[in-house]
Amino acid sequence: MLERSRALVVAAWATLVSQIVIVGTGGAVRLTGSGLGCSEWPNCTPESFTPVPEQGIHGIIEFTNRVWGGIVVLIAVVMLVLAVRSRAGRAIVALAALVLGLTVAQALIGAVVVWMALRPDTVGVHFFLSVILVALSAVLVWRVVVGAPGPRVAPRWQSALVHAMTFALAVVVFVGVLTTGSGPHAGDGGAARNGLDPAVMQHVHAWPGYALLALVLAVVAVAAKRGPRAHLRWAVALLGVILVQILVGVVQSNLGLPILLVGIHMVLSVIATAIGAAVVLSLRPQPARALREPVAAAAA
Repeated sequence: MLERSRALVVAAWATLVSQIVIVGTGGAVRLTGSGLGCSEWPNCTPESFTPVPEQGIHGIIEFTNRVWGGIVVLIAVVMLVLAVRSRAGRAIVALAALVLGLTVAQALIGAVVVWMALRPDTVGVHFFLSVILVALSAVLVWRVVVGAPGPRVAPRWQSALVHAMTFALAVVVFVGVLTTGSGPHAGDGGAARNGLDPAVMQHVHAWPGYALLALVLAVVAVAAKRGPRAHLRWAVALLGVILVQILVGVVQSNLGLPILLVGIHMVLSVIATAIGAAVVLSLRPQPARALREPVAAAAA
């Protein structure tokens, strides 16, 4: 492992964890019908920044999500400052800056979501940007903890298989956004839906999901035979998450989409995204000599 400062490592992990957690809090807002619990932005009401008693639990849930959003921005700021001050390298600084910029953009998109009364297309963009932020944060953690990718050691066809897997993962998430936009969890009783048939969309969502499972199984099989060892470990971890995700998806569909299972399904999707990034990055491990070099030498 490269000799990064402990503060930088903690900040990188905090960045990733906070981006995952806000998917959970945002999901709670939507699944409890609290999307318009705060009717304004950035104020919760025209007269108050915080919720008022008349808004009840919905106002508290929505405001809690907004507060956590502010914490996520603060963590991203700290991450960028530490990356610059520790001279962690241009790649890490660029990743930290990109995460911060997109996190601020995400907050502004959240305002648009409220102003547009939870239109499903704006809500979908809001969620998909969270997926991108989790992926970037996972890459950031990898660069801080492990370092830059090493030389290519896998054949091109193995790399192509892994990239096909990540493309399938992206398709699954995108179709999942459309499926959610057609279902009953709009975030508010009066919010519009995208007009797609939810029963049909559940099947459409399942098809690329099973294709993803087949591709992950293929990646695991190839990694077991060819390595690298870390690549195999991450591929097996992704396989485990995908299997749980499929199980949750089937059960929630048969039970009429209970909010707890839907929330778990949402969070697992971004966890799978983070692990998928690690699967890709682990395909190019660093040479043993490079792993022993201090960060100053790596940045030189």
